[in-house]
Amino acid sequence: MHKRLNILALISYCGLIYWLSDQTGLPTPELFENQDKLQHFLAYFVMGILAWRAIAHLPWRREWTLLASFGFCCIYGLSDEWHQSFVVGRDASALDWMADSIGGLVAAISCYWHASRIRQPAAEQSSA
Repeated sequence: MHKRLNILALISYCGLIYWLSDQTGLPTPELFENQDKLQHFLAYFVMGILAWRAIAHLPWRREWTLLASFGFCCIYGLSDEWHQSFVVGRDASALDWMADSIGGLVAAISCYWHASRIRQPAAEQSSA
């Protein structure tokens, strides 16, 4: 059941990103220069966590889950930038894609680190 919910959460979030990217403009006040890069980073940080949770159910080593989560965010971010190139009032940006990718990478590394810390104490107890 959790597996399906995690996959559904990722698909829903990707749909939200697609819908937001399809808008001519977003009503966000600009508080500082390059604020959109932070927004991209945070959006794909969340996507990276959701991707990790959806992929973590596979019988892979954590390193492969990290790479798959990061790869998913990179590919989705690239497709999102390409999609925006067709939307009136929007454009594709390599810097936005980089912010997307870095957000996904930081999330995947955070999930990897968290999973390692959770499982490590149990392994230490069984060897004692």
